[in-house]
Amino acid sequence: MTDSNADTGIKELLEGGVHFGHQTRRWNPAMRRYIHGERDGIHILDLLQTDELLGRARDFCSELAGRGGTILFVGTKKQARDTIEEWAGKTGMPYVSRRWLGGLLTNFGTISKRIKRLHELTELETGGQLALLPTKERMAREAELRKLEFNLGGVRDMERTPDAIFVIDLNAEEIAVNEATRLGIPIVALVDSNCDPRPIEYVIPGNDDAIRSCELVVGTVGSAILASATAFRKAEEERRMREEEERRKREEEERRKREEEAARKAAEEAAKAEAEAADGAGGSPAEAAPGGERPQAPAPEPPEGAPEAEATPAGGSSAEGGER
Repeated sequence: MTDSNADTGIKELLEGGVHFGHQTRRWNPAMRRYIHGERDGIHILDLLQTDELLGRARDFCSELAGRGGTILFVGTKKQARDTIEEWAGKTGMPYVSRRWLGGLLTNFGTISKRIKRLHELTELETGGQLALLPTKERMAREAELRKLEFNLGGVRDMERTPDAIFVIDLNAEEIAVNEATRLGIPIVALVDSNCDPRPIEYVIPGNDDAIRSCELVVGTVGSAILASATAFRKAEEERRMREEEERRKREEEERRKREEEAARKAAEEAAKAEAEAADGAGGSPAEAAPGGERPQAPAPEPPEGAPEAEATPAGGSSAEGGER
């Protein structure tokens, strides 16, 4: 996805007023290396460094989002609040724009229970169950829901600690920076001349008090995150579709093999039954005669014209010849 913010250069930074720092008497000496000079008692930040470092921060966030990483947008000051919510919503990333709840990162186990409670109350309200409760109990639940929504609404879909956080105004978000530093979470931040840049891995020197400056920086980083996150989600969806198709093919192949095996067994059983039936009809022995004697085969008839054989007397002697 292409966005005009992705092509931010020196001209756009200058027009957005990113180069304006704080008054010289309110500066942080650790920002000395990023300051070009001063004019009318106000420090002027070096836009050449800002442009280069903004590119590095954009590339880091793009690469992280491109492999499915989560970046937490943090900006509770009014100049950045709307922009933070807008770009976090576009990119599908969690955000904190109203109030940082202490322990959001370092005590995420407890926070996740409150997030679960937020989902439960939201479901009750959506389903109309809250309206059925007694008035006092309903009002208490609604007040609890509003409080949870205010504190945790932007991180309601965050299931684990983020892979990085993107912060506007380090001084205003000191607790968030300290928690991320304690956990070793990389920090990308818009750093003004009155802030300490030392805990930040990806420093973007710039004005954090002007709405246009915040919009420009957040939009530049956000557009890179959006492009990479969209590509990653599309690739993941295609991968899931391929896996689903492969699974269906495997199931179809297994079903076909089962059907073929069942058909083969059925054919074997039918052939065996047919063979047994044929053996029983053509080659079965004759039944035994009564008394246990085997039946005698009938004598063959003599050929036509042959003399008939004389019957032999029962005594076994010939009729002719008389007595000896």
